[in-house]
Amino acid sequence: MDKVRRSLLIGGASSLVAPILPAPISPLNAAPLRYNLKAQRIAYNSYVVIGKTEDYSPDNGGDIVNVAFIDTSDGVVLIDTGSSRRYGEALKQLIYATTGKDVIRVYNTHFHPDHCLGNQLFDKKKIAALPKTISGLKASGEDFSSNLYRILGDWMRGTEVIIPEHVINYSSEKFGKHRFEMLPFKGHTDADLAILDHETGVLYAGDICFLDRAATTPHADLESWHKSLKEIKKIPHKIIFPGHGPADTTSRSIEQTDTYLTWLEKNLTKSARSGKDMLEAAKMPIPEKFQSIDVIELEIERSVAHLYPGIEEKTLPFLGQGDS
Repeated sequence: MDKVRRSLLIGGASSLVAPILPAPISPLNAAPLRYNLKAQRIAYNSYVVIGKTEDYSPDNGGDIVNVAFIDTSDGVVLIDTGSSRRYGEALKQLIYATTGKDVIRVYNTHFHPDHCLGNQLFDKKKIAALPKTISGLKASGEDFSSNLYRILGDWMRGTEVIIPEHVINYSSEKFGKHRFEMLPFKGHTDADLAILDHETGVLYAGDICFLDRAATTPHADLESWHKSLKEIKKIPHKIIFPGHGPADTTSRSIEQTDTYLTWLEKNLTKSARSGKDMLEAAKMPIPEKFQSIDVIELEIERSVAHLYPGIEEKTLPFLGQGDS
């Protein structure tokens, strides 16, 4: 099957909304069901777990997302929980081994499954999210979980969708010396939470920023995304921790995400004006500056499925019944 056509059937790595998906892998061919999560210290009492810059696969078990945890005198603050119950278990063990403390607050940055399907290992009353993140997870969570099970097999066994019960309708929250500023954005989804730790200057950007991994677009509004990147650039910070990719001390994640999305939209618009269909539009040449970005060819294919119909509608003249 044509690579692009297969991508359109399966759906995006973060959307997972299409019903046709690969069958679960055979247990005989399965990777060992163990996440080897490692904590890296990036600032005072601040640790990150950096996921693989890959697509979901049985080989990585869905370990493709960045999470972070901050050791405060009141307890641990966790940002995102990973793709599965099994991931959440490994993460909870790592947090306790690193800090010797329990998690007192969890933030879900948005409703995509790689960021919140480890929720069930934590007290749902302590899991906080923006209102539209909560409604998005209520609407799509079960589909996300079921489709990930089809892709990842037993990595997902026992995973349940847990809806956050703590609504973020406030500007900041303090634990110990750490004051966490809530920064609501949109563009990657309709509710993207970034969090600034004023004690350390670390800006946890969620999927508003990607670095050296192609941005995913299943629920994207590119105009809003560009505006959010422009605003996040103005926020004083020492380190940006993106939703995917390494910690960033130079703001390169902002620039790379912005220029990639600009290039993607420009080329899709050009293709629409040229009358190309979706399969033709997906064959755009990739500039040298983007060629080292992981899974870029796959994400371009998916972005065509996500974005091209809307770009065609906006770009091409409408032909009414009386037109020829």
